[in-house]
Amino acid sequence: MKRISSGGEFEKKIGYCRAVVAGGFVHVAGTVGQGDDVATQCRDALRIIKDALEKAGSSMEKVVRVTYMLPDRFEFEPCHAILAETFGDHPPAATMIECGLIDPKYRIEIEVTALA
Repeated sequence: MKRISSGGEFEKKIGYCRAVVAGGFVHVAGTVGQGDDVATQCRDALRIIKDALEKAGSSMEKVVRVTYMLPDRFEFEPCHAILAETFGDHPPAATMIECGLIDPKYRIEIEVTALA
């Protein structure tokens, strides 16, 4: 098993790491991004996820499952084109959940599982 940290402040505070490589998969923790709107946060979260996957020896093309969590399901549509561009010809199985996030400033959280 290999643990990958992004050095984020909450990793040590809460007791988790950005990604864990185990059993042939890379499990990336729920990831939020910075920005003033859902689309900007979506792009930034995907950048953080991509970096974690690359550190694990994987890539966005190897993502098999993704979960999108948003406090307002009506804000998901601005992310559609970003996600289609990101996953392109390699779309993963996906779920979108409407739920509360850790801080109201966050508009989307993304969690992925990829092949190692």
